[in-house]
Amino acid sequence: MSARVRSPLPQQGRVLAIALALVALGAVAAVAGLWHLYQQPLALRDERVEIVVAAGASARAIARSMREAGVEVNADLFVAAARWNEVAQRLRAGRYEIRRGMRIADVIDRLVRGETLKEKLTIVEGWTFREMRAALAAQPLLKRDSEPMTDAQVLAAVGAGEPHPEGLFAPDTYLFDAGSSDLEILRRAYRAQQERLARAWQDRADELPLNSPYEALILASIVEKETGQASERGRIAGVFVNRLRLGMMLQTDPTVIYGLGDKFDGNLRKRDLTADTPYNTYTRAGLPPTPIALPGPASLDAALKPEPTRALYFVARGDGTSQFSESLAEHNRAVAKYQLGGRQ
Repeated sequence: MSARVRSPLPQQGRVLAIALALVALGAVAAVAGLWHLYQQPLALRDERVEIVVAAGASARAIARSMREAGVEVNADLFVAAARWNEVAQRLRAGRYEIRRGMRIADVIDRLVRGETLKEKLTIVEGWTFREMRAALAAQPLLKRDSEPMTDAQVLAAVGAGEPHPEGLFAPDTYLFDAGSSDLEILRRAYRAQQERLARAWQDRADELPLNSPYEALILASIVEKETGQASERGRIAGVFVNRLRLGMMLQTDPTVIYGLGDKFDGNLRKRDLTADTPYNTYTRAGLPPTPIALPGPASLDAALKPEPTRALYFVARGDGTSQFSESLAEHNRAVAKYQLGGRQ
């Protein structure tokens, strides 16, 4: 009678079951550990750090940026959390602040909402449009959509009907999100200047020698460039208004300089004052054909509400203020005193 051999399968089955159970327990422990990390505040090198998220950056690239900025974050966990919440494709570009005490969940929520730190770009009163374009091109966090455009194409892109861009954009400080188009700044600046000009024109003084808001913009740009002392802005505007009423030439150096363009080397010579150009107010009466700079609100108000004055001339004293005169003889004495050192 042969002996019966017991099958090893039940024993192997028990071993497999135990192994699977251990794997399951390990997985549960791993998940629990990851959940704990997910809920824990992130360790930061400083009290607050900033990261810049580029347009189209993946969750892993963002996690890498966080680590480089001093945030101890598990990249795999960050990616998994973004995918688990189905937001991996909704993380927005921009500059973000991460503060001590924030969790991965908080960071992801901020990225999804686009709660960015706003960037700033200041357009300075008295800049030319060319200088404004240079400032836009130098801002690394703006998309340079306008860079290949001509001035005419920029005007079309912002919805402007004027043929020349000078003076049409409001100097101000503009907030924007990193990755925004520079055309959006230009559109906002154009609309702001149109609104400012419309308000100033509506509230203008009576009987000004100005036929349109655009002429007011031209005069305001001249006032902007001629004013060294803010308190004198209205009086300078008054001098130019008096000259326009009398049909006198404005004889203002900034328009001549603007007309010279790249030829101007910082030294205005007598030959420049006698060389005729559309912007030479020593050779041509009236206003130049376009503004010569970006005037701010104060210059717009001064041009349309000039200070009443009998003065027809002014000359710089050398300290930022001007000497105003009602007659040519008086003006010549002031020029001799302040510009020629007393020499006649």
